[in-house]
Amino acid sequence: MGPWEIYLAQVDRVIPYLGKLAYWAETLKRPKRVLIVDVPIHLDDGTVAHFEGYRVHHNTSRGPAKGGVRFHPDVTLSEVMALAAWMTIKNAAVGLPYGGGKGGIRVDPTKLSPGELERLTRRYTSEIGILLAPEKDIPAPDVGTGQREMAWMMDTYSMNIGRTAPGVVTGKPIAVGGSLGRQDATGNGVFYTAAAAAQKIGLEIEGSRVVIQGFGNVGNAAARAFHDHGARLVAVSDVTGAIINEGGIDPYDLLRHVQENGGVRGYPKAEPLPAAELFHVPCEFLVPAALEKQITEQNAWRIQTKIVVEGANGPTTPAADDILSERGIVVVPDVIANAGGVTVSYFEWVQDFNSYFWSEEEINRNLRRVLQDAFEAVWQVHEEKRVTLRTAAYIVAATRVLEARALRGLYP
Repeated sequence: MGPWEIYLAQVDRVIPYLGKLAYWAETLKRPKRVLIVDVPIHLDDGTVAHFEGYRVHHNTSRGPAKGGVRFHPDVTLSEVMALAAWMTIKNAAVGLPYGGGKGGIRVDPTKLSPGELERLTRRYTSEIGILLAPEKDIPAPDVGTGQREMAWMMDTYSMNIGRTAPGVVTGKPIAVGGSLGRQDATGNGVFYTAAAAAQKIGLEIEGSRVVIQGFGNVGNAAARAFHDHGARLVAVSDVTGAIINEGGIDPYDLLRHVQENGGVRGYPKAEPLPAAELFHVPCEFLVPAALEKQITEQNAWRIQTKIVVEGANGPTTPAADDILSERGIVVVPDVIANAGGVTVSYFEWVQDFNSYFWSEEEINRNLRRVLQDAFEAVWQVHEEKRVTLRTAAYIVAATRVLEARALRGLYP
């Protein structure tokens, strides 16, 4: 199953719980609009290269499209459609006034110079400009992009409309309208939802063991949050390899190693571990924070954890979901577990409109409140309907999206 087929399978599981709103369920199975663009740029050697880019609006019944931009060599339209749809569900599950959007370019950003990346980002922004606006479509960082690319996108859009429009993207540098707390927001949200799930099943954070797949922005922030609350990071991986130390890995020290050496491989205070064995390391919290389809029916049987907290989008296939549920492993689904990023993006967007910025303490306090409230609502449905947390989250989100669709009706 590709990413879009996985999303459709997740929706199908929810339809029996929607009552009269099931009448509108087809709305969830079709993206509102799909834009495919050619992105030509001059390379440093004087030649012209062409890259394929996408921007998808899945649903805008509850507000403007919101979702990141991914630069990765394996980006496909199916993936971007699924990521946009998951953003629809995520924003509704958390209660944000957004629909779902996503974008991407099929490119390996590590193969381009900074100048080539800037030209690629700016040309892509111009090509999808017909969809962008602070009240219409608000991109953000994703895999392969960050604050730098968001600054370029904001500037390109602003130059095209003749005025500075900081609210057109989120995840920007502080100097151009970014928000305090945005950098670590997704990882912190992973920890907040993990802690909420742990409390429900009587599991203590302090002294618990944590395994994290992916040590990028999300993974390393989550690792630091767990560490700061007394948990022990015992294994971690990234694209360079996997490492293990049952006595604990200091994520701050590991982050310094990664910044100096480009990855976790070779970290002197841990042993190398075959990447395929990472998910089989005994732990209390397993955090997949890389790409889609990492936990499958092939490896789900060997996972030894109490709680899976999905830092990535779509890391667990439906078949693996069933296996984990059968084994009594709690899965905190991506649509609430990694919603910290879009929640603080919402805070950034609001601050840009008001030209009034909050303290980092206010940001983190409000982030924790929003995610805890969202988790409580999902947990309540989980208990009432006797369904998994993922299905419960989809029930909450789909109900909110389809209520908006039904109230708005069809035009003309």
